[in-house]
Amino acid sequence: MLELHDITKSYGTFQALRGVSLTARDAEVYGLLGPNGAGKTTLLRILATLLRPSSGGGTVSGIDLLRDPEAVRRIVGVVNGGMGLPARLTGREVLRSFAGLYGMTRAQTEARIAELDDRLELGRTLDVRAGEYSSGMKQKVVIARAVLHDPAVLILDEAASGLDIFARRTLLDFVQASRAPGRLTLYSTHVMSEAEEVCDRVAILHHGQLLTVGTLAQVLEATGERSLERAFFELVREHDQRGEAARAV
Repeated sequence: MLELHDITKSYGTFQALRGVSLTARDAEVYGLLGPNGAGKTTLLRILATLLRPSSGGGTVSGIDLLRDPEAVRRIVGVVNGGMGLPARLTGREVLRSFAGLYGMTRAQTEARIAELDDRLELGRTLDVRAGEYSSGMKQKVVIARAVLHDPAVLILDEAASGLDIFARRTLLDFVQASRAPGRLTLYSTHVMSEAEEVCDRVAILHHGQLLTVGTLAQVLEATGERSLERAFFELVREHDQRGEAARAV
């Protein structure tokens, strides 16, 4: 479903990504983990074809990121913590307007809205104007909008940020239920407990470099730690110590 080869991204002298290579399979929830500034969002924007890498490349569901970005966009849905909604429109109106952009018929649209209402517990958000939403209500509609066209690849970039406990629970349950043949969910977060709950495999980024990739069990075994959070800190500590030693030489 996803293959990346030696992806780099530079802004002047600053390197946001340093030779990132990874592979993700279908029917998988793949975690992209790291602190703020690790390069997670930059990598996901490249995957969504919103940015071009400085070097490297890859494919999404067999489609080349650089040669056919429009085709990639048709099979990808994106959610991040800062997406907005038109304040004057209700959730239902937002979804209907986007369905038109995707070329969905009225019957397809209404059936899909009903399905997402059930899965995301949209409830009254469908018929209330977005300007009156809480952060949780807003994020539910943002997620529904991103998956309205049933994308093969769903990118969730800090999607749980700012959500209350009920909305966060709905999101995590939705991610858990997203596994299916021909589908991939990329789940980016700095909250390790979320990744422990929903991710099949994780990739840990730090200062734009990929520190490790594996299942939770593999990461814990490699570090000798009992939790993903502790394993993360151990990997970061080892990386920083190697960097300090190299600079000293």
